Amino acid sequence: MLRLEAGGEVAQEALGGRIAAACPRACVIYLEGELGAGKTTLVRGFLRALGHRGSVRSPTYTLLEPYELATRNCYHLDLYRLADPSELEYLGVADLLASEAVLLVEWPDRGQGWLPSPDLLIRIEYQPEGRVVELIPESAVGGALIEEI
Repeated sequence: MLRLEAGGEVAQEALGGRIAAACPRACVIYLEGELGAGKTTLVRGFLRALGHRGSVRSPTYTLLEPYELATRNCYHLDLYRLADPSELEYLGVADLLASEAVLLVEWPDRGQGWLPSPDLLIRIEYQPEGRVVELIPESAVGGALIEEI
């Protein structure tokens, strides 16, 4: 496990960029934290580091936002409003998992039973000054990612 302090939005985006630089072409990353903890901010930094220049918003209402980038495909899922995990079937998550892609999943507990185990679990906690971010490897891929960071 790697535990880091992220002082604010800029620091969280920078951390997202460091994770992207170390991330393989296929990886499942879970992001956990309270509402407003900065999960989407970290994803924004991740995607911008891979060349995305547009806006990055939490897909709270659409549940899924695809990003086809020059070096890889990334899919940002926000399952906060998911009523039932079986709804992931309608989103085509099985097809995404069969492809070589990075899945960045907010509120993964809402997709329990339909999502694969993560390679990397990211927990973001509020602190008086900024956030504490824990990177927890859940597979050999996640372990290699943390080693590179």
